[in-house]
Amino acid sequence: MGRGIAERGAVLICGGMTGVMEHGARGARAAGGLTIGLLPGEDPDDANPYIDVAIATGIGHSRNAILARTADGVIAIGGGLGTLSEIALALRNQRPIIGIRTWRFDRDRRTEPELPLAATPTEALEWLFRRMTGRA
Repeated sequence: MGRGIAERGAVLICGGMTGVMEHGARGARAAGGLTIGLLPGEDPDDANPYIDVAIATGIGHSRNAILARTADGVIAIGGGLGTLSEIALALRNQRPIIGIRTWRFDRDRRTEPELPLAATPTEALEWLFRRMTGRA
């Protein structure tokens, strides 16, 4: 995912920690991209080693609001509560958003709008960049 973001000339902004965030940052860095980590705590040294700019917010999971407010688009990966928070905030801020292996909204239960899901990182990137550039 990170490699594809960097190859399109975009900046990867993530939570800056481990797991999916570290994997994405490593891919972006390998492709010569810039990585920014919005950390929940107060120590920038907590960032994974692939983060170029570590911003220690000291605001915990509230940092998701910063991400959703400033990002041009959001790819939600995984099914944790932090991911659900990012989805809700991106929808509220009218940012294009697509998920990979994450929460899906069920129209039958009237939880609109339904979140589009991608099967692969490439599919998610293509969908998101089409929306961000107005070529949807």
